[in-house]
Parts: sequence; structure tokens; C-alpha cells
Amino acid sequence: MAFWKISSFFSTFMRALKDGIALLILAFDFFLLVSFLSYSPHDPSWNVCVRGVPDNLMGIWGACVADLFFQFFGLGAWIWVFSGFGIFVSIALSTSFWFWVRWGFLFSIFISFFLALLGKEISASFRIYPCGIGAWIKEGKVSFWVGAGILGYAVVCAAALFIKFSFLKKYIKKFSFFRGNTQDQNFEKAESSVQKAEVDCVPLVQKKSKIFRSSNTKEEIGKNNVYLNNPDTALPPLELLTRNPGKGGIKTEITQSAIDRLQVVLEEFGIKGKIVNARPGPVVTLYDLEPAPGVKSSRIISLSDDIARSMSVLSARVALIPGKNLMGIELSNVHRHMVYLHDLLNSPLYTDFQGQLGLALGQDIAGQPVIVDLARMPHLLVAGTTGSGKSVGISSMILSLLYRLSPKQCKLLLIDPKIIDLTVYDEIPHLIAPVITDHKKALEALKWAVQEMELRYRKMSQLGVRNITGYNQKVQEARKENQPLMREVQLGFDAENRPCFQQQVFDTEFLPYIVIIVDEMADLMLVAGKELEVLIQRLAQMARAAGIHLIMATQRPSVDVITGTIKANFPTRLSFQVSSKIDSRTILGEQGAESLLGQGDMLYMASAGRVMRIHGPFVSDEEIEKIVNFLKTRGVPEYINMEIQEDDTITCDLPSQHDALYQKAVAIVRQDRKVSTSYIQRQLQIGYNRAARIIEQMEKDGIISAPNHSGKREILIG
Repeated sequence: MAFWKISSFFSTFMRALKDGIALLILAFDFFLLVSFLSYSPHDPSWNVCVRGVPDNLMGIWGACVADLFFQFFGLGAWIWVFSGFGIFVSIALSTSFWFWVRWGFLFSIFISFFLALLGKEISASFRIYPCGIGAWIKEGKVSFWVGAGILGYAVVCAAALFIKFSFLKKYIKKFSFFRGNTQDQNFEKAESSVQKAEVDCVPLVQKKSKIFRSSNTKEEIGKNNVYLNNPDTALPPLELLTRNPGKGGIKTEITQSAIDRLQVVLEEFGIKGKIVNARPGPVVTLYDLEPAPGVKSSRIISLSDDIARSMSVLSARVALIPGKNLMGIELSNVHRHMVYLHDLLNSPLYTDFQGQLGLALGQDIAGQPVIVDLARMPHLLVAGTTGSGKSVGISSMILSLLYRLSPKQCKLLLIDPKIIDLTVYDEIPHLIAPVITDHKKALEALKWAVQEMELRYRKMSQLGVRNITGYNQKVQEARKENQPLMREVQLGFDAENRPCFQQQVFDTEFLPYIVIIVDEMADLMLVAGKELEVLIQRLAQMARAAGIHLIMATQRPSVDVITGTIKANFPTRLSFQVSSKIDSRTILGEQGAESLLGQGDMLYMASAGRVMRIHGPFVSDEEIEKIVNFLKTRGVPEYINMEIQEDDTITCDLPSQHDALYQKAVAIVRQDRKVSTSYIQRQLQIGYNRAARIIEQMEKDGIISAPNHSGKREILIG
């Protein structure tokens, strides 16, 4: 209770201090105005020693101050009157205080010094140059080096104050009176910490894929890209996205009172330590806590809800900072800044990104863009409850690819069992099939992806390359030289038992990246279950080098949906707000996702296991519709026939009578006179689903009977 009284008293004191400063500035400005208006060069002052009563209405002090200003600044002294009034108005209206200070000081210095070339003495009796000391320098009344020093120092101070030269700021502060207070020093520490932390936001990559945006001309991909001959489709212009209406960056204020308040709250719960730094962000503020020796991290983490309640914020998240003896306390800001996709795609981190499949995830807690490469992940698992921003996050990932890659470079396979989220992208030229909403067609599409992966591996093995990048580079080199890709293949032996060879010609077509996006995995798991898990496992384990990547999303991150096999093959995961700590541990392996703020607030875990908090961008339905309509005018989709040739690994139909495995099972039943799914499974060493299909086919062919009331079957053949 005492803490709240102290905090309330401090807030009241600061408001009263602000009003007092405004009144003092107004009074001093009025003093200057009257002193300047009633100024007389014959009044006693610093430069005139006479007896008598001064004519200045403000007395001896007014005469001295006016004489000092006119002697030093000349007619430019009037600028100080206007600047003082502007500062008073800015404080009274709670507008930008430093705007008036910078402009007023800059105008005064420039008028007083740089206009010295126009300086002419008004009269011999008046003894005032209209440009003050600047004209004295011009006339040689001050030595060259002293004058140059005064002029140069004043100009540098004004320029640094106005333009904020970072490399001059620390030197000017040592000698000038422009010294920052404690709050400014905290901001500088936060900025330096943010600059050091920015290094880990973007992973290292090898290839550069430059972006050229134009709605009128055909696009060209960067010279380091392997798709030089496909500039036939223009990329969407940034004008289709909503711009950030704010003129400035993040203006979240961190006052010393907030740091002291958090310090008091921690001490109330018996946590000894010191807040050493604070970093503001668009949604949350990160406070770096250095715990005292002997304080357990788990105890601080368990107090996250109590810290949020005591600080009167929506949520608080406490986590370790890797590599440092610090713990991060993330508290939500009172005013939340919205993140716009336009800002991310227009940032240098995205335009100069050197990855193949750049995804703009959002901004970190310091407000810096976070761009990752899907090709290096190589797959992404996404979880989040309804309303957490999961669907908007997936849309921002799709738009990141559409703004960067043409249909010749990247193909999309969209699976949307919910029917409402991804169907808006139907008929864009990047699709290899219409948006799939049926469960059976979704399984067929994943089976086709497995066969496409195997086909690509056969092509790459024939050319002797290891991944899709090497394959496309060889194709590009062959096209530049206008020569076909050929390989010498042995056909057999001649009559003299010598090997016979023949030149085999390969197709010189580029292999585009294929990104498979499944918006709701839980629905497919309910229908397919084990079969879907096998398909996802094969793709996740082997499809990276073939250029096929998965983005799987679910709103129910339970263990029956995100199984251990799926988690093991998806080291990169993204969690929006979830409903419980158990779901957070299921998707990330640690708690924290349950305390997110929603609306795009997420935790990103890279393959190294490090968790980063990111604030996702907002993309409206109108923006998506504009981009989709633009892409539809640039081309039509080229759909691929996904009819597959069934095999034992991915088939779900019943086995035929000519199947060797089926014939072997029939022989075992005829010989042993035993039949059951588990028995066939043990004898043939196959999976349960495969054994069950064999039993069903035997019943259909009349080899065994239907099960009776106890589940037993009779063998009908001899």
C-alpha cells in the first residue's frame, strides 16, 4: 500500500513540476520581450559604466540581459523570444518539447553567425552589429582562431542537437550543457543493447535473391539467382499493402519510475536482484534482471502471473537470456503499436535478404524486422488457439513468398480443411493445384509430394548433384552454353564382351521450390491418423534437398496431433497464444506461450532451441484480395496431374490378387490354418494397417469368412 502512495505522490509531483517549469519559461520570455523593447545603449550594463537610473522597464537586470543578448546575438536575439514562447506552448499542449528547442537554437545560431557576412554596424553610437558576434568575427575584431573555434563549435553543437549525429553526441555532451538525464541514459543503454541483439535475428545464408518491384514492366530476378530466363510475371507492388500511418518509430517511454516500481515488486516477493537495462518494443518492454547469487531461476519464472498483477499489466513472461547472467522480464505496454507488413517488406533486411524462401515473421521486442529462410529450417510447425493470429501469420508468410518469388521459382500447395482461410488464394499462378479442402484429396496430394520428391532425387542423382540448387545451376549453365545435358550410360556388352555405352539426354527444366501449407493438421489426423503421420515423416526427413518444404499449422497442439515423430522432424516451431502450459510445453518444450498477448504475438523457436518473441504483422482481407486480384491478372495457374502410382509405402487401397505379399499371406493362412490381423502382421513383419487390408481382401475373395460374434474367422479354403 505504501508503494502505491509513493507512486501516486511521485506522479503528482512530476505534473506540478512540469507546470512550474512552463510558467517559469513564460515569465522569463516575458522578461526578455520587455527588456528588448525598452533597450537603450546608454543604460548601465556589462559594457557601459554610467550612473543614473536605467531607462529599461525591467531595471538594471533587464538592461544587462538585453545588452548581453544584443552584443552576442545581434538582432538574432529576437529568435530566443519566439523560441521560448514555442517551448511554453509545447509543454502546455504536451507536444514535442525538443522540436522547439532544436529549431529555436538552430535558428538563433545560424542567424547570429552565418549571416555575419551581411553585418554592418547600425550606428557608431549604438555599438551593435545586427548579427552580433558573427559580425565581430567578420570585421577582424576577434582573432581568427578564437573566432573560428567559437563559430565551429556553435555550428557543430547546433547540428548535433538538430540532426543527432551519433558519433559526435558523446563528445559534445562532455563539454556542452546539453546533458541527458537519467531517462535519456536509459534509452541509450537500451538502444546499444538492441543493436547488439540484432545480429541473431536473421540466420546466415548463401544465395542472394534480389527484388525488383514494378507494376508496369516485367520483372528480372537478381544476377545471382538461377531463374534468369523467367522474368514473365511481375511481382506485386508494395502500394497494395497498407502503409504505417505513424510518422515515427517506437516511442514507448521507459521512465525510471517504472524500473523502480518493478524493483519494488520483486523485493516484495523476496527476489533479490537489480534491473540493469530496459528495452522498449512495439508490444512489450524487456527488463533485464541480474539476480543475486543464490536466487533460483525457476522461482522467478513461477512468479510471472504475480508480477503481472502487481505491475497492473495484461501479462508478464519471464525467461532466461542465453549466454548471460540475466533473466528477461517481458511486460506488456499500455499502448500497443501495430506491426504492418508493408514496413517489413520495405525494410533492407527483406529486400537485401540472401535466402531462397524469405519469410517476414514480424518484429522482435526491440522493433527490428525478423526475416527467416524456410529453406534452411527446412520445415515449420505452427500452433495457436482461435483468435491468436495464426491464420493472419500464415497469410503474411504466403505474401512474403508472393512478393519475392515468381511462379517459375516457387509453387504452392495449399491444404485448408477449414475451407475459410486459404481459399482466398485460389487461382493465383503460383498454385500447382486448386486449394484442397477435402480430406481424401489432401492425402492424395501428400502422396504425390512423396512421389515428386523421389522423382527429383532420381534426377539429381543422374546429374551428380546433391540438392535443388546444384541441379538448377547445372541447368542454367547448359542453357547459357546452348548445349543439352548428357550422360554416358552403359547398355550392356558386345560380342567381344566389351561394355557398350550410349549418351542419355536429360530435360533442361528448372525445378521450382514447392511449399506445402496445411492450415489445420488436427482435422487430417482425425481422418487419416497413422497414414498421415507416415507421409509427413517421409517429407520432413527427406524433402529438404529436393526443394519441398512444409508449413503445418494446428489450433490444438495436443500430443495426439503433434506426436513425438512429428516433433522430432520439425525442429523449427512457431507458437502463438495457447490455452495452457501443457500445450506450450508440447509445441515448444517450455512454458510461456500461454502468457502471450494474442493478435500476432508469438514465440519462435529455431532449430538450435533458442526461443525468440516476435510480434507478427497484421494483414487485412482487403489487402489479400488486392494482391490476389493483381496476381490473377499476371497469369493463370498451371495445375499438375496428381494421379499417383500406388505402392506399398503410401497406398491406402486394398491389395490385389497379384500382389506378392498378398499371395504370401494366403499361403501362410492355408498352411498354418490360423488367421488374424496380428498374426499376419507378425509373420510378414508389416504394419497393422497393411495387415488389416490383407485380411479384408481375403474376406472379399472368399478365402476367410466374416468375423463372428467373438471376432474369430473361419478358413474357407483347403
